[in-house]
Order: sequence, then C-alpha cells, then structure tokens
Amino acid sequence: MSRKVDSVKDINDSKETWRLAVRIMDVWSVVNNKGIEHLEMIVMDSLGDQIQVLIRHDHLLKWKEVIKENMTCIINNGSVYNNDFQWKILQGKCKTDRLEDIIGAVSEINHIQSNTPGKKVVVSVVLKDLKGNCINCNLWEIYGLKFLAYYNDPKNNGVIVILLTRAMVKDGQVTNAWSGSKLLINEDIPEIQDFMSKLPTNEQKEKPTQSAKSLSNRSGGSQYSPVERFVHNAKCMSLSQFCKIIHETLCVTVATTLKFVVSKYGWFYYGCTRCSSKAPNPQKAYECSCGQKVEQLIPRYKIEIYVNNGESKYRFVFWDSECAAILGMTAEFMHNSMVENGEDDPMVYPNELEMLLNKKMAFRVKVQPTFSQASVEHCVLCVLSTTKFI
Repeated sequence: MSRKVDSVKDINDSKETWRLAVRIMDVWSVVNNKGIEHLEMIVMDSLGDQIQVLIRHDHLLKWKEVIKENMTCIINNGSVYNNDFQWKILQGKCKTDRLEDIIGAVSEINHIQSNTPGKKVVVSVVLKDLKGNCINCNLWEIYGLKFLAYYNDPKNNGVIVILLTRAMVKDGQVTNAWSGSKLLINEDIPEIQDFMSKLPTNEQKEKPTQSAKSLSNRSGGSQYSPVERFVHNAKCMSLSQFCKIIHETLCVTVATTLKFVVSKYGWFYYGCTRCSSKAPNPQKAYECSCGQKVEQLIPRYKIEIYVNNGESKYRFVFWDSECAAILGMTAEFMHNSMVENGEDDPMVYPNELEMLLNKKMAFRVKVQPTFSQASVEHCVLCVLSTTKFI
C-alpha cells in the first residue's frame, strides 16, 4: 500500500519517511570553498506551504539534469534538519543576516570595480522601489558582469528592473549570495512586468546613469576622464595604416568585429586565479610570478578575431577581462557549462561567443607587427555618434 502524502507544515525531525507532493519553485547550485557542489530547492505543496530541500553531492549526478523549476514531483524520505544556517529565507520585511528576493529599478550606477589583480569585479547600483525607497545593491563577479553586459548592449534602452533572488541583506545593503542567487534583468516574468507597468511613464524610458564616482572608479582614480584615459599616449590610426607599423605601438582605432580566427589552442587558456598570466603547465599546480600559489587553474579567455574597416582587415586578440565584460560571464563559468553538457573540447567555440562579433567598436590596442596582430587593451561600443564604455 502506498504511503499517504504529507503536508509541508507537518514536517519535523521525528522521522525520515516523509512523502511530499510538491512543485519546485526554485532550484540553484551551491559550490563550497572546497569546490564541492550540491543542489538546493524551494518546494511548495498544494496548501501553499514552502520548505527548503537540499540534494547532497553524492546524489548530484543522478538529479541535476532531471530537476527543473516549475515541475511537480513526489519526494520520498529524507533527513530533516533545523535551519541553523547563517542566511535564512523569510517572507516579509528585510531583517539583518537574511536572504530575500529583491526587486527594484536601477536609478544609478555608483561604483564599478574592474577585474584587476587582487580585486574582484563588483558593480554597485542604487535600487528604487515603487514608493521611492532606495537601497544599495552590490553585484559581485558573474552577477556584475551580467549586469554590465546588459547595460552596455546598445539594444537595451529605457529603465532597468532587476530581480535578485536570495539576496543577502545586511547593514542596510543588498548583495548576491555567492552561489545561490539569480539575477533577472528586464525579463518577461510577471513580477518584473508588473513592477514596470506601475512605474511612471517618464521613468519607464529612463536608462540609469553612471555617477561621476563610478566613472572615476573605472579609470582607477586618475585625473583623466574616461575618454582621455582611453586615448592617453596612443596614436589615432586607421586600420589600413597598421601594416606600415614596424615597432610595437599603442594605437586607437575604430573597426567592426568580423569572424573568429580559430587558434590551435581554442578559445581559452588555463591561468592564475589572481592575475591573468598563463600557467606553464595546465595539468600541474604552480606558484605564479604574482606570488599566488595556484592549486586549481582556471580558464581565461583568449580569443582571436578578424576586425575590418572598409577594405582593411587585421587580427585582434581579445583577452579575459574585455571578453568577460562583453559576454557577461567568466570563461570558467562558460567552460563549466560546456562540460556539464558533455562538451570538453577547447576547439569547440560555444554559441555565446557570437556576442563578440558584428560589433563596431573603438579599440585601444598594442599593435605587434612581429606577430601581425594587435592585442586589445580596452574597447568601447560605438553607438551612433557616441560611445559607451565597457
């Protein structure tokens, strides 16, 4: 005889033979500091009660590709634990040291920290709710890169509404959880569309601006403006003039990305976790010249692309930080996603890399005539008569 279905509200630690009929409301992957991954879910029964469910690492392979959001399922058996984690999922008003789902319109970008040695990417924005209340929101690593990729895409105009799930609320600020959060930007889901519809008409058309503070942060606190920094000590030259350069030269030029130059090493290399230097042996741990002891190497972008301007064409090498800013994801994240889908050949260029093509940009490059190539130091998307800094 089959066991009867239990209710979420009746769950306690008196037994493990529970049977739940639930809908999976949300599911996410968590990786601890030892690199061990497990899944966590929020499930809801027919009475509307919710509970958090954890799928351990040793069951991950069996269930990771099966479990999807909004699917219904029967959960049989499981250990029951008290929620004694530092971060808890709650309904209602924000409380310190809690996880919340946060939605708001981005009113300003007040800080951007680039991926530099010893520092991680972080984008700090001001979120405003429908009552005009504001809160600072810090988006770290891939969350910040995803936001920048959306913001810098010339196709995206008007207000930016974000929904950050399982956000950490502490000391009057919001930040993403390292593995558990999801960042949804202007997506076609009821929560975001309902929020947008309630905004004043003039605010629906306004794209958030970068504060003077954020622009100075992007330029490393220099006395130069972003434009002055971009062209500093560089020669403005057309692409057709590159073939006449004899020595390594810093240049600024405008060109359109055309197609990939398929390298014999593929689209990434294995490098240091702190700086962008290449590992001497991708199979072995080593001590980098920056002083970092690297136990587990990470993939970093190195992508060669033909660019053109009129009849002129030249080979540009795009490096890790510029690619990550445009694509909105790190090379490590993209590589891991491919491996999860059964593809580990570095010669296979994932579809997401196509976002690098057919873009007209202003480039700051180091022309290297010995190799008949130019190494990209910085690039700026061209939008009509203006430019937008990446």
